[in-house]
Amino acid sequence: MVRDMDNKNVVRNRSHSVVMENRTKVTITGVADVDSFDETMVLLATDMGFITLHGEGLHINKLNLEEGHLIVEGEVIALEYSDGFSDRGTGIWGRLFK
Repeated sequence: MVRDMDNKNVVRNRSHSVVMENRTKVTITGVADVDSFDETMVLLATDMGFITLHGEGLHINKLNLEEGHLIVEGEVIALEYSDGFSDRGTGIWGRLFK
C-alpha cells in the first residue's frame, strides 16, 4: 500500500479479506504493517485502510508482511475500519494522539 498524505490517495496492491472464526481467531490478508499491538488492541494497516481489533487476551499467532498475512487469536470484541486520514481529534489518529 502506498500512501500519499498530501493528496490522501491510496494505491492498493493486493487483495484483502477478513475471516473471523467463533470470535476467537481472525485471519486477515492484504496486511501492509502492524502499527501497534497489546493484549487488548491490534492496530494494523491494510491495503483497504486501517483496522483496529479490540479484545482480550489478543496475540499475534502468525505475521508475514511479505505475503500480507496475519492471524490474531484471543477474544475478539470489535473490528473497526478507518481510512487513517481523519482530522486530529476524530478517527483512529485522534484517539492515538490524545
